[in-house]
Amino acid sequence: MFGTYFYHQTSRKMVVAFGSLFNTIEVRRTNSAGSVLETLKVPLAYGPKEKFLTRISADPNLNPGVALTVPRMGFELTSMTYDGVRKLNTMGRNVATGTTGLKKLYNPVPYNWDFSLYIYVKNAEDGTQILEQILPFFTPEFTVTMNLVTSMGEKRDIPLVLNSVTSEDTYEGDFTTRRAIIYTMSFTAKSYVYGPITTAKPITKVQADTYADLKDQAPERVQRFTTQAVVDTTLGDDNFGFNETTSEWA
Repeated sequence: MFGTYFYHQTSRKMVVAFGSLFNTIEVRRTNSAGSVLETLKVPLAYGPKEKFLTRISADPNLNPGVALTVPRMGFELTSMTYDGVRKLNTMGRNVATGTTGLKKLYNPVPYNWDFSLYIYVKNAEDGTQILEQILPFFTPEFTVTMNLVTSMGEKRDIPLVLNSVTSEDTYEGDFTTRRAIIYTMSFTAKSYVYGPITTAKPITKVQADTYADLKDQAPERVQRFTTQAVVDTTLGDDNFGFNETTSEWA
């Protein structure tokens, strides 16, 4: 079992799918008349919360003229946990046609991916604008269709559940310390992990015998039915016809 290499990029796909949901957020700043003065696309990056907090308070000379542009967002995968409630029959299989035979894939194992999304802003108005572009879509889940195993065409609807929203305001400190308002949103993606794909040749011949006097120790065979699949080479290897024969014994 162990030692057979396979890799479906499940965790990578989950991270990419989660990040792609939040990479088009905008903040618009207006004047008293309601006219838009500035439109900012909020950048999104993968990384832990501490990394961005350090960057906010770091020496501005790390990037001459600019310490860190806000508003911005960051996210990270925090944990993966087994979800026994969604467990499927272990022996269930999905089958697809391959170039060398049938491809078989056993039912996946349910896991929950926990994500944290961080929103960094300098003023509360920017933060509420970002939140209101996210919250209405989670009731409390938002469903994403993902192709988890491309070679098998295995597509599943993945619920992304919003668990909580918290905020903190780092206003304490001297006059040289930058203020940062930070919103933390906690999500759970209910997805699956798949095992290796196996291949097997399809059954092309079936033979069945019928007997008389079944109570006898040596029953007499009466008929043999044989069904042989015949490949139509003009249509491809996965297109079969059938030849049926019956043999009888006196």
